[in-house]
Amino acid sequence: MKPEYTLTIDQSITLTSSTAISRTVWIAIFGVLTVAGAQIAIPTVPVPFTLQTLFVLLAGALLGARAGAYSQIAYLAAGAVGLPVFANGAGGFPHLFGPTGGYLLGFPIAAWLVGMIIHDWQWGQRIPRTVLATVAMTLGLLLIFAAGVVQLNALYIHDWSISIKVGFISLQWWDGLKLVAAVGMYTAISRKYASGNTP
Repeated sequence: MKPEYTLTIDQSITLTSSTAISRTVWIAIFGVLTVAGAQIAIPTVPVPFTLQTLFVLLAGALLGARAGAYSQIAYLAAGAVGLPVFANGAGGFPHLFGPTGGYLLGFPIAAWLVGMIIHDWQWGQRIPRTVLATVAMTLGLLLIFAAGVVQLNALYIHDWSISIKVGFISLQWWDGLKLVAAVGMYTAISRKYASGNTP
């Protein structure tokens, strides 16, 4: 049996009498939060500083693997059809093949990975929730950066050392802050709404 603190937020806070509708609403909420995070941006070249990954990590942690991934797929779909949901109000399918496209394409996979580790990994119940969340979210971030750097190098820079420097190393202080915030928020929310007392 899973520990009770692995309950997802849609199970803890039902927004309607229908579980399916409530889950869909939560998926939409995290898609919208990712949109909001994209608009809080510090423009830098080639990759801006945004809050997107904060909500990607929380989507996986609070919604679970499948719903977390769906929230990010919905976000990417909205951008792909031209809605201005990407950083600095950008939108359109070609943006997914731009300098930040690899990071964006990594969002659903990262959300799925975080949710899978926290909610579905059989050994997770033996690990304190803060440690488990830190491990899951760190791996999720690394996956996003791996996808981003690979595409950045393959399509634009063509120099691994520069791609890693501008697409990974230069962003670490900012993403470190978001990681700490995401772990803290998940831990606080899961303790508040789960009935279990696992630390």
